[in-house]
Amino acid sequence: MKVNEIREMNAEELNQKLASLKEELFNLRFQLATGQLENPMRIKEVKKTIARIKTIQRENELKA
Repeated sequence: MKVNEIREMNAEELNQKLASLKEELFNLRFQLATGQLENPMRIKEVKKTIARIKTIQRENELKA
């Protein structure tokens, strides 16, 4: 996801997206441990997106 897309979301959408990404990261790590992971770079992408969302959430907290 791009930063602009994340900034357009409201707080509830950000929380939902964050929860789904954390679940996806858990599943990717599980696949990695069992040797079924097809794209190891996806883990890196998901972690970066989670960090972006948390950064935007913190920026919004500081604005309020």
